[in-house]
Amino acid sequence: MNIFQRIQDTVQSILKGVARIFQPTDDDYPKTGVQPFEGEPSDE
Repeated sequence: MNIFQRIQDTVQSILKGVARIFQPTDDDYPKTGVQPFEGEPSDE
């Protein structure tokens, strides 16, 4: 019975990872837009 539980746990963790990849993004970053360059370019 223990082997079946391990198999089930393994499959469940793989499916959680797959579901996490294909779910809508949950990023909570502010919408800042384009940021102007303020500084001097290097000579290199």
